[in-house]
Amino acid sequence: MTAALATDVTRMEALAREFGLDYYPVDFEFAPSSFMLEISVYGLPVRMPHWSFGVRYIHQMIRNFMGHSKTFEVMFPGNPGHAFLVESNSPAANLLVIAHVLGHADFAKNNQCFARFAKMTGGNIVEHAATHAQQIDAAVRKFGSTRVEAVLDAALALEHSIDTERELYRPRYPARQPESASCRPKDKFQERFHDLPGAQAAPPPQQQPTRTPVPPYPEYDLLWFIAQYGHELEDWERDVFLAVREESLYFYPVFACQIMNEGWASYWHARLLREAAFVPHELYLSAIKIHSDVVSAYASDEQTALAVNPYHLGFQMWENIIDKEGIERARAILREEDDFGFVRNYLNRELAEKLGLLVYAARRDGEITVKSRDINAVREAILAPKFNYGSPRIAVSEVSADGSLTLIHDHHADGRGLDVTRARKVIEYIRRVWRRPIHLHTIDGDGRALELSSEIG
Repeated sequence: MTAALATDVTRMEALAREFGLDYYPVDFEFAPSSFMLEISVYGLPVRMPHWSFGVRYIHQMIRNFMGHSKTFEVMFPGNPGHAFLVESNSPAANLLVIAHVLGHADFAKNNQCFARFAKMTGGNIVEHAATHAQQIDAAVRKFGSTRVEAVLDAALALEHSIDTERELYRPRYPARQPESASCRPKDKFQERFHDLPGAQAAPPPQQQPTRTPVPPYPEYDLLWFIAQYGHELEDWERDVFLAVREESLYFYPVFACQIMNEGWASYWHARLLREAAFVPHELYLSAIKIHSDVVSAYASDEQTALAVNPYHLGFQMWENIIDKEGIERARAILREEDDFGFVRNYLNRELAEKLGLLVYAARRDGEITVKSRDINAVREAILAPKFNYGSPRIAVSEVSADGSLTLIHDHHADGRGLDVTRARKVIEYIRRVWRRPIHLHTIDGDGRALELSSEIG
């Protein structure tokens, strides 16, 4: 970090503390734009290698080239947090980014969703991910890239198929089902005469412990289940699945709170810049121009948008809340909510109309039609891509005697069918590591019942 940047960080941190921001220390570093692109795609400075990240890299590079996306910084919450700034940032951009990062750090420390997952995964995920990458490299040297890639194909295809209500470290199912707590008859009439005076109680009937079925209930934590119950997996293969699961749990609050988090950081970078007396006027004007671009409803020079910019929506919602209810009420909302509660409870009809939010339908010929402006429909349309970590809700329902794995798609909760081509590819990935037939029950795009199978062959 240069001396000039260190001075800006010190001044901005003092101002942030003055306004009540409470956060863990943040380490700021410069990084070249090529490395920043890798970080934004991989999600971490060092992460397990896989071809799918290369595909994402090309996609993001094209978006940057076309002006649809620009990366100023990447911030990783933790204690301490890590923030990487692009070397080519202007002084104005760096001022804005420093303030923006401090807003993120305040949010991450005080939001319950972030706090819960940080407690599970620890405050040093950057180091954990580097360890995972080293373990993958060691496996490639020992077992070969083909075998390791097959395991990574399956694990990363399921990276969002986790149960976010479960803990990081969860035990296997109990081997035996617990015995009934009481042998008393259930019939109310019999219960009245069960213990007559002077009557000798009959000995309780002998009960044989019952083996717990696997799974004992629909299991949505697919990464965990395969790691625990894939009978033919070797230890290093189980470790890959558990490593991907750990990283997915770390990223979940970033996904679940994106609108809140980016909006909060944008609110504070605007406010801190406005209050920063040490910032020259010309530098302030340049920084505010960047702010206007970041929180714009539209990308580049467009005048319409078919997707919501989380920076724009979050910034507008926080400004509305703070203006009408005050900063302390905003802080209470920050602590308690994720995007689901935030949008459903605090995106009101007045603000939605002001922002021009609506639900649309796109026909195959490209025609766009307005479906609804109803506030509840708008809220649910914004939140729909966030349901179940953005992935189809699929559970393990049964492991047959021959080891076949049966999966069920909860399409009623999802409200959609599956892309059959992609689903076939994923179950083939799973079959390669489960090494037994896989059966998936779902519906197609037209709502018709469908069973997809991947046999041993």
